Amino acid sequence: MRAKSIAVIIVAAGRGERVNIDGTTEPKQYRLLAGTPVLSRTIRSFLDYPHITHILPVIHADHSERYAALGLNDSRLLPPVVGGAARQASVLAGLKALAPLRPDLVLIQDGARPFATPDLIGDVIAVLETHDGALPALSVTDTIKRSLDGQVVVNTEDRSQLFAAQTPQGFRFGQIFSAHMRAATNPRQFTDDAEIAEWAGLRVAMVMGGRDNIKITHPEDFERGDRIILGDEPMETRVGTGYDVHPFEPGDAVWLGGVRIPHTAKLQGHSDADVALHALTDAILGAIGEGDIGTHFPPSDMQWKGAASTVFLKHAGFLVGKAGGRIVNLDVTIIAERPRIAEHVPAMRAVIGAALEIETSRIAIKATTSERLGFVGREEGIVAMASASIELPRYS
Repeated sequence: MRAKSIAVIIVAAGRGERVNIDGTTEPKQYRLLAGTPVLSRTIRSFLDYPHITHILPVIHADHSERYAALGLNDSRLLPPVVGGAARQASVLAGLKALAPLRPDLVLIQDGARPFATPDLIGDVIAVLETHDGALPALSVTDTIKRSLDGQVVVNTEDRSQLFAAQTPQGFRFGQIFSAHMRAATNPRQFTDDAEIAEWAGLRVAMVMGGRDNIKITHPEDFERGDRIILGDEPMETRVGTGYDVHPFEPGDAVWLGGVRIPHTAKLQGHSDADVALHALTDAILGAIGEGDIGTHFPPSDMQWKGAASTVFLKHAGFLVGKAGGRIVNLDVTIIAERPRIAEHVPAMRAVIGAALEIETSRIAIKATTSERLGFVGREEGIVAMASASIELPRYS
């Protein structure tokens, strides 16, 4: 008997905004988890399973550049397709794209669920020898109450009959494709693919899910995910400092903290001359022992001519994640007579938070003058100083 072809649909078409209460704008599936984007980890968990024949990501229409930036390359990884407004529509888009390949089995995985183990994947596939569908699930351990209005309890559910569903959910391809096509004509919105299979009369068996097979949904899930990957390795705090100065030259605006501020001059430099982000980048690099900004982005390299300094800052943040660390807090002081900075501080914090994927509450930006003393007082340039506190594994 020929080996079964097994395709995987990775559903990553959501905007991922629910997790972004910290002010960042990066969709959760593209944010870093212990230095690697969540979606990369999810896809690699299936690339590492030898019996998978095709993997198809389903992404948001606005995320093609983000997906390309993951840099994933494998012959089994198909070009992504664009999903729909809801998860159900996104899965159907993936099934339609896979139809010409006619796989025997299909696994459907949440893009923000990066901890599927080889054992779990294998268990799901094994169940499909005897059942139409397979669903990883965990028994519910909390007491579950039912309320009709969200205020008054009407009864207590029998938790011995309740289970929390996970992914990957596995199916025989032809059956789940047919079920999804039928479900698309039904006004009911289904919460997952197993529910569609149940509705269509397919037999879905449960396999034991994983306690660590979490879906990244809330900000605290990133902290839990870091612990799953890094374990309980002892951490230590390291501190770095940065200092930068740029003179003025003729122009009409300055870049400070990633924000363009109208002014009677601009700052002179090889890149956008953002003195605040340069000092901050140096502080982060210093805290992790990675040299300075000139080491990574030498001014002699013309590709950085006029570059946005957020590129440098994002690179420093990537190196923190690569080292298994996290940013505790950042502090920037800008010294200038003009332009006035205070009204732009919220926007600066938002830019820095988004670039580093951290809460804006971890970022402080202050401004002062030199009381008309020195070159700053003569309005010949701007100075910035920064410090960065970083937690790193103690033995890194």
